[in-house]
Amino acid sequence: MSLLRSASVVGFFTLLSRILGFVRDVLTAAVLGAGWVNDAFVVAQRFPNLFRSLFAEGAFSAAFVPLFSKAHAVEGPEAARRFAMTAQVLLASVLLVFSIAVVIWMPLLMGGVAAGFQDDATKFAFTIELARITFPYLLFMGLCALYAGVLTAMGRFAAPAAAPILLNIMLIGALVAAHIADVDQATTGRFLAWALVVSGGLQLLWMIAAAKRAKILLPFRFYGITPRVKQFFALTVPGAMSAGVTQINVLVGTIIATHQASAASYLYYADRLYQLPLGVVGIAVGMVLLPALSQRFAHNDDVGARMALNRAVEFAMFLTLPCAVALYVVPLEIIVPLFERGAFDRTASYETARALSFFAMGLPAYVLIKVLTPAYFAREDTKTPLIYASCSVATNIIGSLILFPLIGHVGIAMATALAAWVNVSLLIWTLKRRGDFGLDADSKVRLVRMALSCVGLMAMALLVSSMLAKHFDAGGLPSVISIAVLVVLSGGVYLVLTISLKAITPQQILGALRRRG
Repeated sequence: MSLLRSASVVGFFTLLSRILGFVRDVLTAAVLGAGWVNDAFVVAQRFPNLFRSLFAEGAFSAAFVPLFSKAHAVEGPEAARRFAMTAQVLLASVLLVFSIAVVIWMPLLMGGVAAGFQDDATKFAFTIELARITFPYLLFMGLCALYAGVLTAMGRFAAPAAAPILLNIMLIGALVAAHIADVDQATTGRFLAWALVVSGGLQLLWMIAAAKRAKILLPFRFYGITPRVKQFFALTVPGAMSAGVTQINVLVGTIIATHQASAASYLYYADRLYQLPLGVVGIAVGMVLLPALSQRFAHNDDVGARMALNRAVEFAMFLTLPCAVALYVVPLEIIVPLFERGAFDRTASYETARALSFFAMGLPAYVLIKVLTPAYFAREDTKTPLIYASCSVATNIIGSLILFPLIGHVGIAMATALAAWVNVSLLIWTLKRRGDFGLDADSKVRLVRMALSCVGLMAMALLVSSMLAKHFDAGGLPSVISIAVLVVLSGGVYLVLTISLKAITPQQILGALRRRG
């Protein structure tokens, strides 16, 4: 399966998951708004999701997929399978012990993560309660990451990409159940926390079933600490921070935001919007690129690896640039129809839109980090991305501490975007110096043409938002129809311009949309 076609498979299921995620967020905004219960749930669920991104998905994928691919290519399927089974036992053991320790010490840890909540004893205690409920989600997702690594290394991307759909279904179900039962907001928060954990178990069962269908089921067996297992741990530790730098930066922002009422909720809803293109494009391309590059490097095909990386950058920017422009130019017009109802009022819409516009400025960088980092991991280099991730985190912390007292939560979004650009600039610089990346003349021309096409999109978005301003402001069905018109017309202009300027061809688009497997 081609890189773009594989990415389209992942992107399709990720898009479906994110659509359901928007339904979930719309319901959450209507029920909980940007109040203290939602603040507590945002911080509580951020905790296991951070460690999931670091140790389960980020570090594990960064270390496991290249080693599994090499074992499969050099020593055969059985050697790769034994390595996977040993890694499974070790991963499950570490995550189980870690989860128990975190649940026990949660009050102490939450004192650092949600320091701003300690002035409100009820809010702080409730956040600890929800965090203790949700943290075992990490164990389930760690094992899901192992099966996802095996499946993607074998070229099977559909099941791992579709698994998060179950999470959104469960959370939507919890919100509906809370509405039917007519419970208070705190009980609704508990419903959401338990639904998160249950969804982790369901996702693991889904992944096991997919592996069984592919005849690569992994029983719990330990084959000893081999040199490859030692290498796996050596790569995992630095891979943790480098693969999860975006989540680290988001957590840093959340910690600082706890010192402003409702700021954590504003940042959360803005984060959910820019995570849509990040998930559909960046994570999708990164997921299929890592095994593709690992296989090419294992066979010393450096030229093929560079070509694959170039095509991945082009494809990612073709989809990301228009999203970034739209989120920056008309954030309020997007926020109002999606979230403004029930407990989510106009003030919440306005403050969320302000954060979203600055997150949008960093969106291309967030996506490029996901696309370029696999080039390091495929070379079994997790230390260099770690160093650059540390620079990014330092930039984010310093920027947030400087800007937050001046402009509140918007300063956190601004600092996060700046940190992403610092990270991606360093990644590009080193890849070019090593000879693993360099845009050819055709790629540069296509990217410039995509940027020019975005100017047309921006003009159309501003025109539509101006002509339909009163309908956007009305909320409800008129604003929903208005945003649909804005998306169709602006997206249509961008597509026509990119094809007319030959930034991309209809054949490339159709080829990516022909999904297999």
